[in-house]
Amino acid sequence: MQVKRPAGRHASVVKYDILTALGAFALSQPKSPQRLVLRFMTLITARYNWSRNELTVGQREIARLWTVDERTVKREMAKLRAMGWLIVKKQGVRGRVSEHGLDMDRIYEDTRTSWSNVGPDFEHRMKGQEAPPTNVVPLRTGQIAAAPDLSDGNEWSLAKAVLHQEDPAIYTAWIDALSRSERAGGRLTLIAPSRFHANYVLSHLKPRLLAACRDVDDQISDIVVLS
Repeated sequence: MQVKRPAGRHASVVKYDILTALGAFALSQPKSPQRLVLRFMTLITARYNWSRNELTVGQREIARLWTVDERTVKREMAKLRAMGWLIVKKQGVRGRVSEHGLDMDRIYEDTRTSWSNVGPDFEHRMKGQEAPPTNVVPLRTGQIAAAPDLSDGNEWSLAKAVLHQEDPAIYTAWIDALSRSERAGGRLTLIAPSRFHANYVLSHLKPRLLAACRDVDDQISDIVVLS
């Protein structure tokens, strides 16, 4: 599916429809995901540039908007990236804020089941905002491991979700099989299915894993992988 971008004379209608779809979806969810979507909607309404698909806001400003601390902001933004709703367009470096965009295709797909709750007219209009299919061959997702369950809310589940979103192939081959063993201060211990698997992850993927973990919990300073 490819969704038409909000542009032209009907752009405002499309924007309201997207926010309505998000709101209807949020109201169908339990308390925790409902709050996450509400925060997402507030951030979009306050700071998202629709024409450029650009969201460039610092964690401190988001924390003030959401009335939370910056650690909560890191975790919630990581969840939104893991869901695929937020994508990193430009990573922040040297004090600069990361530039995010919205994956409208994913948002439409995830909220689709709630369109009928608004009404048949809304559902028909939302389907009309989907662009005609192209000849691009979609990824064969049957070969890719499913995204991890975020219900436990621990740091490794959130980090795995981020890694799955960034590179599904690498995630499937090397990261999906890693399980959380324990957390001691800033050290997170993971278990691999074999010594070869553990050695490969430590040699080739440890910086990526550590970056993803620190993205959701900046108290993590080291990762140990055992077999």
